[in-house]
Parts: sequence; structure tokens; C-alpha cells
Amino acid sequence: MILAAETGLKTATLDVKGMKCAGCVSAVERQLSQNQGVKSAQVNLITEIAVIEYQPEAIAPEQLAAKLTAIGFPTQPRSSSTPLSQQNQRLQNQQKERQQQLYRLAIACCLLVFSLIGHLHHIGGPEIPIFQSIAFHWTLATLAILFPGRDIFIDGWRGLRHGMPNMNTLVSLGTGSAYIASCLALILPNLGLECFFDEPVMLLGFILLGRTLEAHSRHRAAADLEALTSLQPAVAHLIGSTDDRVGVAIPVEQLRVGEWVRVLPGEKIPVDGEIIQGRTTVDEALLTGESLPVVKEMGDLVIAGSFNLSGAIAVQTRQVGTDTTLAKIIAAVESAQTRKAPVQKIADRVAGYFAYGVMIIALIVLLFWYFWGTRLFPEVLGSTTGHHEMIQPTSPLLLSLKLAISVLVVACPCALGLATPTALLVGTSLAAERGILIKGGDVLETVSQLQTVVFDKTGTLSQGHPEITDCLSFSILNSLEIQQLAAVVESGTNHPLARAILDAVTLPTNLTGEDFQTVAGLGVSARVQGSKIVLGNRQWLAQNGIKIDETIWGIQELLQAGKTVIYLGMEEQLLGAIAFQDRLRPDAQTTVNQLQKLGLEVILLSGDRQEAVTAIANSLGISQFYAQVAPAEKSALIADLQTKEGKIVAMVGDGINDAPALGQANIGIALAGGTEVAMETAGIVLISDRLEDVVQSLHLSLATWQKIRQNLFWALGYNTFAIPIAGGLLLPRWGLAFSPALAAALMAFSSVMVVSNSLLLRRQFPPLKSTQEENR
Repeated sequence: MILAAETGLKTATLDVKGMKCAGCVSAVERQLSQNQGVKSAQVNLITEIAVIEYQPEAIAPEQLAAKLTAIGFPTQPRSSSTPLSQQNQRLQNQQKERQQQLYRLAIACCLLVFSLIGHLHHIGGPEIPIFQSIAFHWTLATLAILFPGRDIFIDGWRGLRHGMPNMNTLVSLGTGSAYIASCLALILPNLGLECFFDEPVMLLGFILLGRTLEAHSRHRAAADLEALTSLQPAVAHLIGSTDDRVGVAIPVEQLRVGEWVRVLPGEKIPVDGEIIQGRTTVDEALLTGESLPVVKEMGDLVIAGSFNLSGAIAVQTRQVGTDTTLAKIIAAVESAQTRKAPVQKIADRVAGYFAYGVMIIALIVLLFWYFWGTRLFPEVLGSTTGHHEMIQPTSPLLLSLKLAISVLVVACPCALGLATPTALLVGTSLAAERGILIKGGDVLETVSQLQTVVFDKTGTLSQGHPEITDCLSFSILNSLEIQQLAAVVESGTNHPLARAILDAVTLPTNLTGEDFQTVAGLGVSARVQGSKIVLGNRQWLAQNGIKIDETIWGIQELLQAGKTVIYLGMEEQLLGAIAFQDRLRPDAQTTVNQLQKLGLEVILLSGDRQEAVTAIANSLGISQFYAQVAPAEKSALIADLQTKEGKIVAMVGDGINDAPALGQANIGIALAGGTEVAMETAGIVLISDRLEDVVQSLHLSLATWQKIRQNLFWALGYNTFAIPIAGGLLLPRWGLAFSPALAAALMAFSSVMVVSNSLLLRRQFPPLKSTQEENR
């Protein structure tokens, strides 16, 4: 449980079972949202979770879970302290459910085979009297409803009773209507109906077959997320000293920060921590996308879920349980599933009323063909035949009933409900394997409209580790004293230039600072031994009464070389200048070139001097750039691009001095190593801190969005054409209509089609393998 953005609100995650289609999703969201104290509710069909924002003083997650359970959706709140082992247990429960589904399918298929045997004589097969008797087919239909179809009927009736009809409601109505009509025909032959007990058997058989295939495909879609979850070992070896070579095996969730664990070669590292003994190589491929093993030794950090390949190490725990990097990645991927694109919200809204619409259409079809259709087109009565010679010829009631049943079972809200979540789950999971966190469907939709990518310079296009190259003195102080005095003033800040100074010199013990002041984009000041010392750019020193003539010997040369220069002053005297050089990232040029090939406009934004920014822009081939832009002005510049030029903008930065700009952009892309604020506000987070992953993230987002569009086009197109054909639209002229069994098969195929299309992303972006998996 974490605090939501709005004061007083909290966010909670609920594990919700029993959802079968988009109608169920809509029903769960409505049930949650109607409670006082719930601000928002987002539900995902594939991962079976609901994320709610609520007021803790008004309602508790346990109360919401109880209400959902009462209407047929067994629900459990997930605590922030829920260990990953419990999440693994949830995956095991899902596996058991899939096995039970296979048992139901096996029974349904056996009944279906027996039903088909009774029709072999129609194609020249042997006549077996018992297989052709009405009593035998009644027995098969009754068994199909009582056993493999039982859960469908129970769930369908529950949904209808609570005013939340779903896919199972439609299937139950269709199958039940066929069964009841056949029973009435058997008992009251004068009604003019036929016995078609084979229809309920075939309906349930095809539907369960389709759902099993769909479940298998959905499981494959979730396989990448499950692979991340499985990286967390259940057991850690706790040690009391580095001399302990084995340790005591305990559950990982019992570990505490500061404790020591022993990790042997070939084991997974159970915690985020620091190596305090040993040297090894670590495989982090499935967490950061880094394909090559990384050498780790004393003092280096390791992350939970990575593989220890070569040496035994002792690790001091820094983060455990849900605070580890692995747990945060899993949580981010799951959270992304509930952030819906606007187009998905529309689809879910349609799907929420879909079942009502289908039931109304089925009723209209029944009434039309019974009262008017068969009189307007009497030739259609020869389009349907029974399966037993003693049954009367096709009647208006039988034709009308079969067409209405076909409408009920051919309609597929599942395809509409699965269109976005399956593609989103596959895409975000594949991205997470590559060290890229895409935070939701809304991000994907925005990426598809992207026009401009804005880069911050320091720490983004450059390595973010500037080094001192020159130090000029304009006073009695030598260059070392200039740097030491600057270090004292910078000792309270975390700016990249401050870190460069503090890394270069040792803080003098005889000098201490007080009254520290930092002005973003300008500089810093402090009082040292009673004197006010200022350090920063020319504007900052001018504000403090120190004017700088940049034609002074040495300064102009440094500026023309593209170096960053800051000035040190005391009271109203200029003491010296320090120049820095920050190397570009090795993949900066490739990244910019690839973005430009995608047709995107690339802009460079920096608070640095014009000369330094111009030099970098020219070297990278960036034609549009802005220099000497203060942090607050960066956000305003992004806003101008959006409002005045109407552009959809992505901002790439680390959040150290560009967090407002990341928040202002349509999409913020944050690099690892940046601030927590940047990680929270950004729509895409690059865990691996590789600049080239900016391009990879856009490729993955665009490919995923393309799959979403394809799925929605198929789902809408299928229902648009299938329902009218099932209702008899083509029957008068071409004699074409769907039998209930064929309608059920088409419905099942439609759902499988959507999930399978989403899985094609795995071919386009093959899942990464760890070194251990490649060696097997």
C-alpha cells in the first residue's frame, strides 16, 4: 500500500478472481467505484488485479474485497508487506485452475465425440441404434450441463441476478434455451419444435475448447511477468560472520536490513545488498537487459534475482521483500496493466453494456423471424433440419429459436475485453526484461502520436560525470586553494559539478561553511570564515556584485573549446574560474540518428553556456537547441512546444534539474540513477541507464500499440459482422446462417485470435535469456 498523489488518499491492490470477460471487468469497476470513499478503480482482466485509490477513513480494502466476493468475484487485498512467495503461491493456484479447466474440457470432448457418433450414418457410417436414440442424446446434453458446463451456468446466473450479465450469461441463455426447447419438443411434440440435444453438447464442447486455448495463450502472455516473479528465491542462507561458509536456511521474507547472507555459485541472489566478502561474476540479463555477466567485488552492489555465476560471496542486506529492485519492477509492470489507454476505456465501456445489447438483439431476432421473417421469406424454412427422422419438418419457432441462440453464443465480449490487456501485458513484460519500465496503456497511445524528443544535456546525452580540466586563479590563491574553497561551498549540494569538485580535492579541515544557499540554474553560496563565498555562472556572480569580463586571459579559450566554466568570488572580488568537460555517452550519436530516422524532431536543452551546448549539438547533428535554460524555464519551453506549436513531446532526463520538464512533457523518459521524483513522474523508466534504450522503448511501445489497434479492429469487426449473420441477415438471399454449434466455435476462435496476435510480439522481440539458460 502506498500513498496516492492526492493528500489523504491511499492506493491498494486487490487480487480478484472469477472475471471471464470485459463485462466482468466493467462490473467489478462499477461495484468498486460506487462505494463512498473510493476515488478511482482500475481493473485488469489478464493479471486479475484491481488497483484502487481510496480514503482510509471512509472505507478499507478488506470491506471492498468482501463486497466483491459476495457478488461472485472472490477477492483478497494485497498488503504492501505481501512477500513474493505468496505471489508465487498465487501463480501456483492459477496453474491448478488451468488443470481443472483441462479436466472439464476432457469430459466435454468425450460427450461431444459420443454425440457425433450418432450422426455417422449421415455420411455412410454404421447405424448404432443406442447412439441414435433421443434418450441417449438427452443424457449427453444433461451430463454436459451438469458437469463441464456447471460453472458456466452458475456464474452466468449469478451475473444476471446481480444485474451484471457477462459472457457466461450469454452462453447459459443460449445453451439453456436449446436444452429446454429440446425437452419441450420431446415432452410436447405438438409444439412444432425439434429435439436438438446435440446443440448444447457441441456448444459447451467448442466453448470450453476455445477457453482452454485462450487460457493457454493468456498464460503464455503472462509468462514473461511470471519469469520475473520466479527470479526471487524463496530461501536465503543467513550467516553470522564472514567465516560461516554455509549459513542457516531461512525464508527470504524473514530477512532484515543489515543482516548478512551467503550466496554460492549457481544460486540466485536473494536481496539487494553490498558485497562484503568475495569476488564473482553476476548475470543481470533478466533484470537490466545487460547481456554480458558483470564482475562484482567487495563494495559493489548486487540486486535480488540476479544469478551468482562464479564465486562464493557474502552480502550485507540493504533492501528486502517488496523494497528490492526486483519487487519494484514486478509491481511497476503489474501497475502498468491497470493504466488504461483512452481507447481501452471506451472499449471497456462498450463491453460493460455488451451483454445487455446482445440479449436485446437475440430477442428481436427471435420475434422477427417467428412473426414476420418466415412469412416474408418462406423459403428459409428449408434451411434447418433435425437429427432424427421422427421429428417434424423445420418450423418458424425452431428456426427463430436457433437463430436467437446463435446470436447469443456468437457474440464475443471477451475479444473486446482482451484486445488491449493481452498486448499490454506482453509488451510491458518484454520491456521489463530489457530494463525498460513502460507504465501503462496511456503511455503507449501517446508514443504513437509522438513528434518531438527533447534531451537534457548533463547526465543524459553526456555521461553526467564532468571532470575538472582547468583551474584559473585571478587572486593570490593557487589553483588547489581555489578548488578547495569551491569544495567547501559545494559540500552541501548534489549537482554533477559539485560531485566533480568533491571527487577532485579533499575538503580542508581548517575551513568550514555555513549559511549555505543554492539557486537552481545559477549557483551556490556559503559563508566561510565570516566571508561570503559565491560559486556559479556569470549571472550568479553579477547578482552578488561581481562583474566578469570574459575576455580575461584564458576564459575565452575555455568557452570556445565547449567547456563548462564556473566562477568563484568573495565579497565583490573574482578569485578564479574552474572549467569542466563532460564526455558524451558512447551511444548518444546512434540514439539521436535513430530517432531522426523515425521522423522525430530532436531538441537539446541545457542550462549550460551557449558555446558548450553549441559544440555538443553540432557534434550530434542536432539543429535545434537551447542554452542557458534554467530548470523552471525548461518546463515552460516544453509547454510552449505543446501549446504554441501543437506538438506531442517526450522529455528525456534524470530529474536532477529537469523534474518539472519531465512532468510537463506528454511522456517523461527517466534514466536510472536519477531522482525518485523523476522515476515517479516519468511514463517510461530506463533501469539499465543505456541511452540507446530510449529508441528501444519507443520501438516496443509502437509495436505494442500496433497490436492493440489490430486486436480492437478484429474484435469490433468480428462482432459487427458475426452478430448480423448469426441473426439471419444472409439467410433469405444466400441461405447462409450460423448453426449454434458453429457460432460457438467462431466465438471461441475470436478470443484465441486476439490473444495469439498479441503473442506475436514475442517473435518480434524475443524474450531475453540468462547466461544459465543459454548454457543448458
